Amino acid sequence: MVKPDELIVHIAALVESGQSSQMSLTVVTGGAVITGRLAPEAVWRRRVAEVLTDSAQLSGFSAVFDAPPRQDGPPTHLHFHVARILQGTVGIPETGGMYRVAIEDVSAWTVGDFSYSDH
Repeated sequence: MVKPDELIVHIAALVESGQSSQMSLTVVTGGAVITGRLAPEAVWRRRVAEVLTDSAQLSGFSAVFDAPPRQDGPPTHLHFHVARILQGTVGIPETGGMYRVAIEDVSAWTVGDFSYSDH
C-alpha cells in the first residue's frame, strides 16, 4: 500500500495503547499470508529478546531488541506473536512465531486468525 489503510493503522494504535495481545489478524504481505495475534511492540521486543538471550549462538543480538520502541506518530508496523505463515493446509511454524510486518506492505487483511485441520 502506498498509503496505509487507516483502519489497520487504528487497530495497531489500539493494540499499542491498550498493551493487549488478544487481537487476532490475518494479513497478506509480499505474497505471504500471516495469521496470528497482534502484540504491542514493547511486548513483542521483550519476547524476542528473551528467546535470543536463551540461545547460545544468538544471545549477542538480544540487546538490539532491548531498546525502547519509537513513541512518536502512528504505528508503522504490526507485531505478531503466536503467528504462522499459511502454506497450503499448514501453518509454519506449527507452534507460532514472532513476525514484524510493515503496515505499508499489507495488501489485504481480515480480523481473526485461521486455524488448521488435517481432516
